[in-house]
Amino acid sequence: MTTTDTIARPVTALSERHTAWRDAVRDFAETEVRPLVGEMDAASALDPTLLKKLVPAGLMGIEIPRTYGGAGQDLLAVLIAIEELAAVDPAVAVFVDVQNALVASAVLRHGTGDQKRRYLPRLATGLAGAYAISEEQAGSDAFALTTRAEPRGQGYLLHGRKCWTTSAAEAGLFLVFARVDGAAGGLTAFLVDRDSPGLTVGPPRSKLGIRASSTCDVRLDGVPVGRENVLGRVGAADLLAMETLNVGKLGIAAQLVGLARGALHEALGYAQRREQFGEPIVAYQGVLFPLARLAAELEAARVLLYDAVRVLHHGTPTDRLRVSAMAKYLASEVAERAASQAVETLGGNGFTTAHPVEKLYRDAKVGKIYEGTSNIQFRTIGAILVGAGGERPW
Repeated sequence: MTTTDTIARPVTALSERHTAWRDAVRDFAETEVRPLVGEMDAASALDPTLLKKLVPAGLMGIEIPRTYGGAGQDLLAVLIAIEELAAVDPAVAVFVDVQNALVASAVLRHGTGDQKRRYLPRLATGLAGAYAISEEQAGSDAFALTTRAEPRGQGYLLHGRKCWTTSAAEAGLFLVFARVDGAAGGLTAFLVDRDSPGLTVGPPRSKLGIRASSTCDVRLDGVPVGRENVLGRVGAADLLAMETLNVGKLGIAAQLVGLARGALHEALGYAQRREQFGEPIVAYQGVLFPLARLAAELEAARVLLYDAVRVLHHGTPTDRLRVSAMAKYLASEVAERAASQAVETLGGNGFTTAHPVEKLYRDAKVGKIYEGTSNIQFRTIGAILVGAGGERPW
């Protein structure tokens, strides 16, 4: 028996199909996104022409089957696309992440046949989605939300206010979580069209980073929703939320891995061009060694991310919770360190808006906050460690 018979291929070794997809998205990011990054960041808005180009590129419905008009790819392809876009602009990557890893993923995995027929073709061809779960007093404790669904006739009336809703400015479909009046159990998820009476989207909030990605409040003043638009079962969306957020955490981890890669690329390229004392600054260990360390950390984050895809397909619910929390935490750490080191490598140039690392530094900070703060990830991981009763839970 040869070595190749006993040792599996590296988890990061891509198939021909995934390699071709990565190259296509990388080319799209360089040719269509990069020229607009500074302009979109300054305007705090995604370029409308870019949004239209996401559809033919297959980036609005990556996992959606071809029968519904999507690209017919898989979860790994979703993460690859997010990473490639984030290496150029994390804000565009977040838009694609929410569209694919949260909204389309939820409909694909939990929707009825009718819901898939009604929404998947529209999502694949340009309908933007938003995931509305957070509230003013329900952030880290997302299940403390107070949005109500009042039974009325053949459906419900939604009452409440959602906060920090990513992509709300562009969204035509909202996945809204609420509590049904008088129903036993937990949360219920609703598919709500933007033009529903009583639904109001507030202005985008001004933010430190990922400025082109809209973040808005959403008011629900007696919004009518039919029973046919309940995603999953009434009162059983706690599990649905956890499962979709597991995928969502991997989407954010992919965004942060891409951001770290982009920052490392900028820093290394500059260090090879910039000369001081008669030679490129990369020749100095004080410049090169921190970048080498980051390269190792970045590779570790990507390996865990790619392995997490396998765990989501084959692991237990506990495995899925653990690995998604670990992947998101590790990627957020690497992204922040890489962006910070990139600014320092560029020195005074890195502190100006003339170079992209300044923006990447601002974009990186939210990685430790959204989709669950680092402490929330520790809480999840810690609870699994304690619950293992001294046994290794992996």
